Amino acid sequence: MSTAILTGPPVPGSSLDADLRSLGFHVEVASGPHETSGLLAAVPAGQRVAVVDPRFVGHLHALRLALTDPRFPAAAAPGALTAQPEARPALARALAAAEAGAPAATAQADVLATTAPAPAPYDVVDNLPDALATALDADGVAVHRPALGTLVAAVPEDAEARHQARAGVAAVDDEAVRLRSAVKAHDGFFTTFFISPYSRYVARWCARRGLTPNQVTTASLLTALIAAGCAATGERTGYVTAGVLLLVSFVLDCTDGQLARYALKYSTMGAWLDATFDRAKEYAFYAGLALGAARNGDDVWALALGAMVLMTCRHVVDFSFNEANHDATANTSPTAALSSRLDSVGWTVWARRMIILPIGERWAMIAVLTAVTSPRIVFWALIVGCAFGASYTTAGRVLRSLTRRATRTDRAAQALADLADSGPLAELQARLLRGRTGKVGPVYAAALGAVLMIAGALYLPFGDVRLVAVAVLYVMAAGLTASRPLKGALDWLVPPLFRAAEYVTVLVLAAKADSAQALPAAFGLVAAVAYHHYDTVYRIRGGTGAPPAWLVRTVGGHEGRTLVVVVLAALLANRGNDFTSALTALAVAVGLVVLVESIRFWVSSGAPAVHDEGETA
Repeated sequence: MSTAILTGPPVPGSSLDADLRSLGFHVEVASGPHETSGLLAAVPAGQRVAVVDPRFVGHLHALRLALTDPRFPAAAAPGALTAQPEARPALARALAAAEAGAPAATAQADVLATTAPAPAPYDVVDNLPDALATALDADGVAVHRPALGTLVAAVPEDAEARHQARAGVAAVDDEAVRLRSAVKAHDGFFTTFFISPYSRYVARWCARRGLTPNQVTTASLLTALIAAGCAATGERTGYVTAGVLLLVSFVLDCTDGQLARYALKYSTMGAWLDATFDRAKEYAFYAGLALGAARNGDDVWALALGAMVLMTCRHVVDFSFNEANHDATANTSPTAALSSRLDSVGWTVWARRMIILPIGERWAMIAVLTAVTSPRIVFWALIVGCAFGASYTTAGRVLRSLTRRATRTDRAAQALADLADSGPLAELQARLLRGRTGKVGPVYAAALGAVLMIAGALYLPFGDVRLVAVAVLYVMAAGLTASRPLKGALDWLVPPLFRAAEYVTVLVLAAKADSAQALPAAFGLVAAVAYHHYDTVYRIRGGTGAPPAWLVRTVGGHEGRTLVVVVLAALLANRGNDFTSALTALAVAVGLVVLVESIRFWVSSGAPAVHDEGETA
């Protein structure tokens, strides 16, 4: 239970008390100005507390946005302020200072004294919640102020102002605003025009029946797994059913995020489920298609694994570029300016979103082609479409990087190093080489190592010991890359280069092995490693940093895993089934370690309560 404190008796005829109770608040009313701090002190320390001006006039959804969003320690709208347990001490200090008519005593008192005026005495503060919000900002607590748009939130000072505020409330349907805001502002063409127009109402239906986003996310996963099972039958009826169920799964996948935004039900568990289930569904469906094709005598495991590798590498390009530039200074370029100009021409926005084959278009294509064609055609369409989208986005980002004059931060360099996933072998070399690498840029060392590794895997016979020497050179290139901070214009390419080298090496060696089950085993290994890499991305996005160093060392880093697979191929060159067993064992070991640690983190109190709002791919 949360508590809302009205700083005075409610205005006659106001629905504020009922509105707060409908949002789940227990309402207390301060009979006088000095009673507010006493009521605040009486609220248990582990509870959220809100301070609201009794004259507040506004939409219920404006109060919901300001007072119930779990992602922010403190949030405010005009006349309303909320503080979660971590911000409660600062709120108590601000309230005590307001009562005493003096600045709160904090560790930032010197800064406060020189940069912020002292609060007015409590008795003459017209709008206490707004004054407290200003004091919290000065005390170093970031106060979130949601964009209300057409929603009304005001503290009228006289009858005429109150009448105008109420007229503004009556003129805007806050339920319609709430439904619109449940949908992502920037989404793909298919999702925007073919899913969101009705999925938002499904989200509202779920909210009114008490369903949670996590339950909808789980339903989406189960639906996709059933679709994969139908595809695995290899029968036309199964393929048609699989296509339909895949679209249903995608509708539910859109609904869970819309439900979270509609009801403001963000959670740490929801962040983990939302961040990982999309990939689990897609990879499971790929496997189902490959199994279905095998029933009809068509081996498409190499295509399935190729599609997964291409998709993952493309995502790493997106993640790395964004992490490298989101806090860079002087972050402008002629290419970015051209893109902004194109955004002003409406049709170009949708065209550019569609050609990169985002998740909505991709799943629609997979569903339709599964129903009417064969798994082989599905995978070739995926590979061609994703290759074009990856080439388009990567080329544009390379041009932006070469033409902009950006200064990247230490935080961005660390994020790129974490995304690179270098293990103990690279770390050891980096310590030995630090300060002695000359002017060799990290991206050039990574590119050389990746090209040598992929070329060796492609052109040397399976099990050739020379490939072990190539893998050693790749390890050395990884160490050289890790020895310098990733602050160069193109250093964001380092993580995708390493992803391509590791994944493609596993794919090629499995394809060359004398075992029909080597490719399915390699599919499992790449899926487990890719999960680890996506988990790293979402931890960084949540502001909690990369997975612990012991985890990266335990699973070997990209260079360690690549070397192990190459050595296994050399040792088991004439025993294809043994190589398959080794890949399977490695996949199980990596999968168990990263999954257990991921679950431990995402259900812990330190996990970020965020959802993926920006990615359309």
